[in-house]
Amino acid sequence: MEALNVEEGKNSELAATNSLQLIAFSLGEQTYSVEITTVREIRAWNGATPLPNTKEYVRGVINLRGTIVPIFDLRARFGGGKTSPTKTHVVIVMSVGEKWVGILVDAVSDILTIKKDDIHPVPESNSSSDVELLRGIITHNEKMVGLIDLQAVIEGAKLDS
Repeated sequence: MEALNVEEGKNSELAATNSLQLIAFSLGEQTYSVEITTVREIRAWNGATPLPNTKEYVRGVINLRGTIVPIFDLRARFGGGKTSPTKTHVVIVMSVGEKWVGILVDAVSDILTIKKDDIHPVPESNSSSDVELLRGIITHNEKMVGLIDLQAVIEGAKLDS
């Protein structure tokens, strides 16, 4: 009997390492996601202090309990034009390596638990910037969900110089 319990433990451990939890959020009609382990906080949009000489998709910075956090407008980063934020927009604050960053999105919609095997490669398209900013595509409840590559989103923003 004990051997069976050990085997069951290995199977549940394997299932846990093969699954991934994501925070899903909307950007217009599209749904995107990030790994839940990177998310530190979700907060209402309260504006940001603009920075000079940054890309158009960098909204500025906020002071989050003493930590200066750059805010990226994900719609603008994806080439969809600057977001006109309302009080329903939210900022998802995440850690990317040693840095904290925030992304401005329309709304957080769901927490998804998926199998890592369910992440499909992003199909090649004429819009290479979209492909470069995604790690993969997931189908969830008949809807396509893009998995964001956070490192690619923040690359080239000129925040450190």
